[in-house]
Amino acid sequence: MTRRQIAIISALGAALILAYLLFWPVPIDPEAWTPPKAPKLEGIYAPNDRLASVELLGKGIGIGPEDVALDSQGRIYGGMVDGKIMRLSPGKDAELFADTGGRPAGLGFDSDGNLIVADGYKGLLSITPEGEIIILSTEAEGLSFGLTDDLDIADDGIIYFTDASYKFGAQDYMLDLMEHRPNGRFLSYDPDTGSTEVLLDGLYFANGVAVSPDQSFVLVAETGRYRVLRYWLAGPKKGEFEVFVDNLPGFPDGISTGTEVFWLALVSPRDPAVDFAFSHPIFRKVLVRLPSRILTPPRYGFVLGLDQNGRVVFNLQDPSGSYAHITSVQEEDGMLYLGSFSEGSIGRLPVTQ
Repeated sequence: MTRRQIAIISALGAALILAYLLFWPVPIDPEAWTPPKAPKLEGIYAPNDRLASVELLGKGIGIGPEDVALDSQGRIYGGMVDGKIMRLSPGKDAELFADTGGRPAGLGFDSDGNLIVADGYKGLLSITPEGEIIILSTEAEGLSFGLTDDLDIADDGIIYFTDASYKFGAQDYMLDLMEHRPNGRFLSYDPDTGSTEVLLDGLYFANGVAVSPDQSFVLVAETGRYRVLRYWLAGPKKGEFEVFVDNLPGFPDGISTGTEVFWLALVSPRDPAVDFAFSHPIFRKVLVRLPSRILTPPRYGFVLGLDQNGRVVFNLQDPSGSYAHITSVQEEDGMLYLGSFSEGSIGRLPVTQ
């Protein structure tokens, strides 16, 4: 083959690759959004190694214990990417508690000892102590859930939960973030009436949920906007919402109510390339056409503690990512239990540490 022929073939190959990256159909219709300038990792966000000594529980129990819950006996539960909910008991081997056949993303126990599950494929579920699975809700206002994500249960039994995206399912969650349109909803389920109510819609990947200690408001993490919202349950602002904390230094995921603070998991720090892509829809289309591993965030551990006014009072990090992609933080008896979408274990760390 002559040099000229090689040059022609190379040029054709490059043209085909360029045409694919620019014009191949994609399942997203991205919306332009210019995010605020990311805060620097300094001051209250300064890197540290406070998560570097995380203890790993249940190594090998499964991949991706996205959320963690503890029952009244101190047993630890984690929902895996393959649909299995595994249980860790002190002094015993890990055991299978239930298999939803979906993606258990959010977990929490009600007052009767039932494990309430936000399952990315199956909807809102209740699992009895014996492991019987009951479907509570799969749609609201005629629109089926696409990616039931997280939940918290108020003292009166009302279950507050999120549907991250009615358009994209659990296996395509990254497509929703890349499209960056308001496909998410925040909802409530009343176990006494069996009714599901939409409290907020038009959210950008609605994620973690946490009811305040005094039951006056609920926090909702909005991953696609780097912020957490506050929805008022009582008082003069009942039924209204506001921004609780904005322009976070990472992608917010699970949020929970601790003894003194709200614990917020950040899956990873902000990425300048992603912020640029949010402003340029055509670039996001190109990213979607590339291998999916391109969009996997780097390994990094990041957790914040927020006070009742949204101020950062705790900053826990591990740039080495010994326990990375943290999606949930639960405080119980002086310990923090960590979940992740990629790890093969549950993390644990003393609060005092």
